[in-house]
Amino acid sequence: MGTKKEVFLVVLVVLGIIASVAGFKYYEGYYEGQHSGERIAVIIQDNRIIERINLDKVEKPRNILISGDYHNLIRVEKGRIRFEKSDCPNQICVHTGWLEKYGDIAVCMPNRVIVEITTD
Repeated sequence: MGTKKEVFLVVLVVLGIIASVAGFKYYEGYYEGQHSGERIAVIIQDNRIIERINLDKVEKPRNILISGDYHNLIRVEKGRIRFEKSDCPNQICVHTGWLEKYGDIAVCMPNRVIVEITTD
């Protein structure tokens, strides 16, 4: 395990990610059925938006590789997104499966990556 400063920094980053997700949900009102807009998948790593994808307009399936402490392979298809593969220890992000509706979220805590479906 790392020094106290390293542990504090990791905890601070995780709390930042959680605060970001809570902020998105509060300000944009992510409750299923409230939005008639298009479904937007937002990929966030270390509290920064990596990519926004309009799932309703995806024409061809594609993969997105996210690097960091670990590697995540994210699969995007029309109307859905998921963590396809990851080399993180527990694979919880992969086992979450497909995200398809507003408010769906999957997180790879070891790589500090969040995938969430929001609206435009």
